[in-house]
Amino acid sequence: MTNPILQIIIASTRPGRVGPSVASWINERAIAHGGFDVELIDLAEVNLPMFDEPKHPRFRQYVHQHTKDWSATIDRADAFIFVVPEYNYGFNAAIKNAIDYLNAEWQHKPVGFVSYGGVAAGTRAVQMLKQVVTTLKMVPMFDAVNIPFVQQFLDADRKLQPNDIMEAAATAMLDELVRWTASLRALRQPAAQATA
Repeated sequence: MTNPILQIIIASTRPGRVGPSVASWINERAIAHGGFDVELIDLAEVNLPMFDEPKHPRFRQYVHQHTKDWSATIDRADAFIFVVPEYNYGFNAAIKNAIDYLNAEWQHKPVGFVSYGGVAAGTRAVQMLKQVVTTLKMVPMFDAVNIPFVQQFLDADRKLQPNDIMEAAATAMLDELVRWTASLRALRQPAAQATA
């Protein structure tokens, strides 16, 4: 049996962002963990326009190719880690837009968070995102990585140098994602398969 697919999604899209540095670290940690096949997805490269589908995403009647491509990407995932900054006490627009494009593709999948920022370490953004993802029947992990004053952890090459607290938090989150991915798999089976 193949490993489940974990997608690590870089939420920030602005020039000069820290997201890729943080995501590169958690991507390496997830690969080393061994519980998943890992894909790194950058919303700056996906480059979705502001939501522009004429029909509600629950119908999955997409008219734009960018939506069809995004749907196929998210549909193949079994679990997620969102790497998110905090903007003005909340999450950034790009991650909300990316979430809002789809509906069923997100359902019954666990999501972990690696947040970063200043003194609050992105935790306020995560708290707001938890309300959004649970509406889509996703399961947010309690265990998370929260990085305060993130710039202090970047070396001269902008590579993240994690401390022991971040390493331990990453392990706990990845362990929980493995458990929940296995537990939720049955909920994503078609009804006929589930009762067979």
